[in-house]
Amino acid sequence: MIDLRRLHVLRVVEQRGTITAAAGSLHLTPSAVSQQLRQLSHELDLPLLEPDGRRVRLTAAAYALLRHADDLAARWEAARGELQAFAEHSGGLLRLSGFASVFGSLILPAVRQLQREDPLLRVRVLEVETADSYERLLAGELDIAVALPALGGPSANDPRFEQYPLLDEQQDMFVSADHPLATRERVRLNEFAHDDWVLPEPRSCDQCDLVTVACATAGFTPNVVHNAKDWGASIELVAHGFGVCMMPRSIPVAAGFAVVRLPVREPTPRRRLLTATRRGSRGQRPIALGLAALQKAAEEAAAGRPLTFQAPVVTATPQS
Repeated sequence: MIDLRRLHVLRVVEQRGTITAAAGSLHLTPSAVSQQLRQLSHELDLPLLEPDGRRVRLTAAAYALLRHADDLAARWEAARGELQAFAEHSGGLLRLSGFASVFGSLILPAVRQLQREDPLLRVRVLEVETADSYERLLAGELDIAVALPALGGPSANDPRFEQYPLLDEQQDMFVSADHPLATRERVRLNEFAHDDWVLPEPRSCDQCDLVTVACATAGFTPNVVHNAKDWGASIELVAHGFGVCMMPRSIPVAAGFAVVRLPVREPTPRRRLLTATRRGSRGQRPIALGLAALQKAAEEAAAGRPLTFQAPVVTATPQS
């Protein structure tokens, strides 16, 4: 008999790339991870690791096993969901993640909905960027991740995950009140090719990649002069004339800042939000409830009826 937990260790090693990184995700020591893989290799009577300089890599047999391990993991997740239906009880634990900019519009409204629907359900919220969310899903640290189609991330048909669209959200430009384009009703993105920009540092969050790709599509590379990950800090820099920035439409901006929100056309930058889960797990009761609550929050946001307070902001009125 093969221990499914050892198959899980092998999947995480392949996902993270090294035994040390996998050990961190699994909250084990590297020696414990190596021991699990040696035991699995002994059970199969096949080598699963081979030397690669000072490191090790998975063998062809290990990759063949992984294809079956993904299917087995999905079947087990589905079985857990089916068995929960026989328990007929509320409660449980749901671990839900997203990045900072979706907390107000999606995560918190969904959590409040879950608290009303099942007061016994424990919901743990984690702030996790897309780059880390898939690894943490696979490691069993998360149940649902609100994520983006990330550069270098898993493809839509990755057998380990189920990914479904949640919300398409327009992004707007923010400029100071005395910016030359501040009185415009709409702008083109390439009109900011010669402006100074405020952006998060590369690899610090998803927004940096989104803005960089949008600008490249518009035919230029933004001249990033200031780095700020916090939305409030970005708006303060913009309000004082230190640059321009792009932000999702759902981000609330406090009153009192001399900034103007400008809708963008040709092309209109958007971000597509996804829900990601381990394949087969969507039938589990806490996960099914969480996905339904997120969908409701997304529908409210798309309809322009956010469930959270948004402070007013000086804005140009878009044309209909």
